[in-house]
Amino acid sequence: MERSRRRPRRDHSAEVDRGEQIQAAEREAARRRLLVQAEADRVPVEETTRAVPDRRWRRDD
Repeated sequence: MERSRRRPRRDHSAEVDRGEQIQAAEREAARRRLLVQAEADRVPVEETTRAVPDRRWRRDD
């Protein structure tokens, strides 16, 4: 009998699964970076001013 010289077949689903795991980890890391950046850019409510309507839109009864 002649031996086959081909490489053994890999499990394609395992490769896809690994790729999906990598992508999920990258998405999670990006999400965390965005949350950190958003928190750094956030202005606390105490430092904002209250909006006051423009006089021309107020009705004086």
